Amino acid sequence: MKFGPASPKDAIGGVTVHTLRQGSLVLKKGTTVGPAEVEALTHAGVKEVVVVRLEDGDVSEDVAAASIAKAVAGDGVNVERAFTGRANLFAARAGVLVVDRAAVDRINGVDEAITFATLAAFKPVVEGEMIATVKLIPFGVEAKLRDAAVAAATGNVMRIAPYTIKRVGIVSTLLPGLAPKVIEKTLRVTAERLAPAGAAIIAERRVPHEEGALAAAIKELLGLGAELVIVFGASAIADRRDVIPAAIEQVGGAIEHFGMPVDPGNLLLIGKAGGIPVLGAPGCARSPVENGFDWVLMRLLAGLKVTRADLTGMGVGGLLMEIVTRPQPRVPEQPGDKQNIAAVILAAGRSTRMGGPNKLLAEIGGKSLVRIVAEQALASKATSVIVVTGHQAADVEKALRGLKVDFAYNPDFVDGLASSVKVGIAAVPAQADGAIVCLGDMPLIDAHLIDRLIDAFQPDRGGLIALPVSDGRRGNPVLWSRRFFKELMTLDGDIGARHLIAKHGEAVAEVPVEGHGAFLDIDTPQALEAARLAPS
Repeated sequence: MKFGPASPKDAIGGVTVHTLRQGSLVLKKGTTVGPAEVEALTHAGVKEVVVVRLEDGDVSEDVAAASIAKAVAGDGVNVERAFTGRANLFAARAGVLVVDRAAVDRINGVDEAITFATLAAFKPVVEGEMIATVKLIPFGVEAKLRDAAVAAATGNVMRIAPYTIKRVGIVSTLLPGLAPKVIEKTLRVTAERLAPAGAAIIAERRVPHEEGALAAAIKELLGLGAELVIVFGASAIADRRDVIPAAIEQVGGAIEHFGMPVDPGNLLLIGKAGGIPVLGAPGCARSPVENGFDWVLMRLLAGLKVTRADLTGMGVGGLLMEIVTRPQPRVPEQPGDKQNIAAVILAAGRSTRMGGPNKLLAEIGGKSLVRIVAEQALASKATSVIVVTGHQAADVEKALRGLKVDFAYNPDFVDGLASSVKVGIAAVPAQADGAIVCLGDMPLIDAHLIDRLIDAFQPDRGGLIALPVSDGRRGNPVLWSRRFFKELMTLDGDIGARHLIAKHGEAVAEVPVEGHGAFLDIDTPQALEAARLAPS
């Protein structure tokens, strides 16, 4: 292929290498120069233009790209017509992309002029999704290079493995403390995972976390025609001799592999019973967020065998996200150890829904609401108490006169609750392990509840957020580990941090409560009257 500058007259038949702009003339890259172009170039005063010309033995970029794309396209792959040296490949059906990495490397190793890029191997794809592209760098290549790339595409370079497993059985094991809503959420999330593959849950069973009961449930699901069985344990699998692997073996199955270098997803177990795959799901599989369970599940749904070598080869790229509940020490804290938790009381609001007066200064039993909240925080295990002020700051400070609290003024209190949270978190002492955020208008929160939340804060067991709950409803106050302070500092507006609680659901420790104290905030005169009538 010839490359270089030429006068407009001598450039006839060549292809422009660069877009040329001069005066009103715009001649785009890749334009074949003909008489009209020569006239336009001459009229614009262009003396030379850089062009390329194919020589004997060369093939154009489009011809080369099309040939290579056709060679690599396997079952379930469509090839788009090549254009400007690029041929794109698309999934002709939903399934899992199977790629021969060695063949891709061979093609890319033929010459720098030829490139071939694909999506990650084993990625689930939908029909019509772009999965690969062949791109020629120059405007043409020697035919022998094109032929070498085609020859390098031996075997089944890439194909779409269609989803073949449609009937899935689920077993959930039970232990005290595992709420039914957790199982319901797990089933919902699992159904959503299966849906893109056209698979569905045909039956689900809930049994005690015992080997015999679990074995019976697995056997029943296999008898119902399940093509895949997934076991969600109430307790994580700790060993090949644990309840879930033992149950699989009890029904005549075998354990193929336990553990994988993907986080979240380490504690996945793959077994087989009666020729049917059985998965022991890691705890993260209860969450819709991508984890190692997805990597294995989608392959199995496409009928692809997942070998030990497949699993052990997932380490590079296997760290999918920071696990906020780890790393934590395995040795639990001793009973004498004391958590250093600061209490942050939000008392900066304007009380707009009260119709005028500052609700925090309203009294119950001769004490202002904010003083009641502060006194309870001081009586608790909290090591320090910070009160965030804003609206009528001087009056709020006067109401707290004589109490050993620190004040942090929020000049942006009109911007909403988030601004006060950020001021309060910024004021937490550096030595504190976390902060319990209390609302100044919730006078029924007592020291006992605050202490229970502090006791539930157990980083060694993954309890990094503690909050009260009643009948599935979550209330206030909320205790946050210092690990979340940076995220709390990004809050905005008046919506609080509920979305962060949802995001880090695996780190939440729920403390059961009775009554309505954890849910009653004084926003209206009627609510104030209800609080005054509440038993002390």
